[in-house]
Amino acid sequence: MQTSIFTRLNALSCTDLSDAMDRLKIVCQCTDIMPLDRTFNLTGKAWTLRYGPIGRDGGSVGDYIDDLEAGQVVVIDNQARLDTTVWGDLLTSTAARKQLAGTVIDGICRDVDRALELDYPIFSRGNWMRTGKDRVRVEAIQAPVTLGGVRVQPDDWLRGDGDGLVVIPAGSLSEVLTVAEEVHQAEEHIRAAIEAGVPLRQARADYGYHALQTPRS
Repeated sequence: MQTSIFTRLNALSCTDLSDAMDRLKIVCQCTDIMPLDRTFNLTGKAWTLRYGPIGRDGGSVGDYIDDLEAGQVVVIDNQARLDTTVWGDLLTSTAARKQLAGTVIDGICRDVDRALELDYPIFSRGNWMRTGKDRVRVEAIQAPVTLGGVRVQPDDWLRGDGDGLVVIPAGSLSEVLTVAEEVHQAEEHIRAAIEAGVPLRQARADYGYHALQTPRS
């Protein structure tokens, strides 16, 4: 079952899924969370972590990475901070060795050369060198977090590609897949039609292009 879901999701683009969830009135598009490299692709279930300011009580960036399993996506909510990083080369190396699906950060990362070298997918708001040690602390693990304005629950699904990142709520997965596959098939039909010489206006009309993303009620 898990393999089937992965295969179906991986065959869909973020644009397919975004249009489908627009139709279903599901907020899914993670604003400004983009891949470090446009070739990065990511599909997997969320394992969540939220950071907060260090405060008077101290705390640390945590040593959580050993607890994750192959295929999971590390989802880090650093409250969109751009002044301190929460992911670097040691985490990238460990995550790649453990065959995690990738890391997504509402915030920034560093040591990007390691991610590029290992072809390890990271999606974030950017990169900068300043450490999060002594600046942030773990506030919650495996709890609801926010990623680019989208709520993410543990075990929700994530799909990322060159166009960005979307979150698929676990409870809506079946419906989202069905509609996204319909969107994908319609656009494939339109593409085939225009390659056969049909005017774009006509091809779009034939397959309902302008309403693919429109809610049905």
